Amino acid sequence: MQLTVIGSSDAFGSGGRLQSCYHVAHTGGSFLIDCGATTLIGLEREKIDPNSISTIFITHLHGDHFSGLVWWLIHAIHVAKRTSPLVVTGPIGIEERFWLAAEALFPGSSKTPRGFELIFRTYQERVWLEEGPVAVKAFEVSHPSGAPPYALRFEVEGKVIAFSGDTEWVESLADAARDADLFITECYGFEKPARYHLNWRTLAAELPKINAGSVVLTHMGLDMLINQHLVSYPGVKLAVDGMKLSL
Repeated sequence: MQLTVIGSSDAFGSGGRLQSCYHVAHTGGSFLIDCGATTLIGLEREKIDPNSISTIFITHLHGDHFSGLVWWLIHAIHVAKRTSPLVVTGPIGIEERFWLAAEALFPGSSKTPRGFELIFRTYQERVWLEEGPVAVKAFEVSHPSGAPPYALRFEVEGKVIAFSGDTEWVESLADAARDADLFITECYGFEKPARYHLNWRTLAAELPKINAGSVVLTHMGLDMLINQHLVSYPGVKLAVDGMKLSL
């Protein structure tokens, strides 16, 4: 199984990076975690066919984490000519928010004929949801976005991948990531506080209780990027677009 970092930036593209998106390829297929506005650009760079992806899991309903779905729809209809179903799983309200965004950006897109089924599913707090060989459990965190924001815990082929989504420190994040083989976590700042986001000083103090096999810092703002050379912690890596991790 391999995880590819498609986009590792904050909402503003700090450091010239792409927005939040992670591709997981496993024996049974592949899926995405988050789908920021730049997702199709990142997939093109990595030579990943969007039609090979069966499911997209969304952590929360901010544009840098889900708005790429709109371009995905238009591309799937007019360019990729998708025929296989696509499942989009996210917080309650994701289907309504998606169609509002699609109509705002591409009027009439909700009525455009498409050759594939688009299926929306929603999480239930701390209840396992299965999508083929992939199981996911959502843990509510702290990042207001008009719908519940979640950290996600995946079980795939006997491995556990956890992703923080966006959040300040809350104990539910430790529950989501505890003993994971890989924990991908937002780390917006180095030590400057930013409401509803994590910084490295806070995160470093909490990592022992999480006990993940490896940790990847992502969603880094300018403060974190400037100070990234000061991060020294066993098993911790800093994400870059295109990074590949084998599990």
